[in-house]
Amino acid sequence: MHAWVDGQLLDDPEAPAVGVTDHGFTVGDGVFEAVKVVDGRPFALDAHLVRLRGSAVGLGLPSPDLDAVRAGVEAVLGAAERDGGLSLGRLRITVTGGSAPLGSGRAEHDELTLAVVAAPMAPAAASATVVTVPWPRNERGALAGLKTTSYAENVVALAAARRAGADEAVFANLQGHLCEGTGSNVFYVVDGELRTPTLASGCLAGVTRRLVLDWVGASEVDEPVEVAETADEVFLVSTTRDVQPVVRWGDRDLEVGPVTRAAAATWAEREVQLLGR
Repeated sequence: MHAWVDGQLLDDPEAPAVGVTDHGFTVGDGVFEAVKVVDGRPFALDAHLVRLRGSAVGLGLPSPDLDAVRAGVEAVLGAAERDGGLSLGRLRITVTGGSAPLGSGRAEHDELTLAVVAAPMAPAAASATVVTVPWPRNERGALAGLKTTSYAENVVALAAARRAGADEAVFANLQGHLCEGTGSNVFYVVDGELRTPTLASGCLAGVTRRLVLDWVGASEVDEPVEVAETADEVFLVSTTRDVQPVVRWGDRDLEVGPVTRAAAATWAEREVQLLGR
């Protein structure tokens, strides 16, 4: 693992590097992106940086210096290359509100904390199992659609899914419509039609979600989570999963059908093209 914080590549990536009064540490006042690295190259970095800036502004933080972010990315990937390279890895880019009082109020300055970490990543599992959790996403909340470091709700939901023997937890929203997973967007097939929730559902505007919509095509609809639970096919998408078939939802087994297989094949082909390999 290699880490870069506020312009400095750390000799020891696990050494203390952020103050205890950092607002990201004390109250989760920050945003982040996870970017896949393939053969030392970040995948869809520009799209991730656009979303990083949008999340920061949506949270009320100053727009981060994306040139500085890119410098951090180059620094950690360069260090990884000197250590033998990163064939499959993940970049974690984090921006927080910086040092602040020990409470919800922000300090009266625009000095953000910026950290970039590169680490190896294991390939995603060939398939996933999911359960619907009882806690709804608030599609009208202040953080809806933002990728913030306030992830405790996801931690609780994923832990519940693991206790139920599943790999991922799926949320409905306050209307009872399908929303998203803890770290994934959900696609499903009904009567041969590929569907996924609209952004109005409160789901994250996933970079992988957007690429699947562009490359594969799907209808964006908001409908009860029960429709997806009884769909013919389901797959998850995310930076770390790509297109991952769901083979069980709750107590119901699912087949990996033709729409899912075609989406996965298209993804694999277009990813190679985008990386220029």
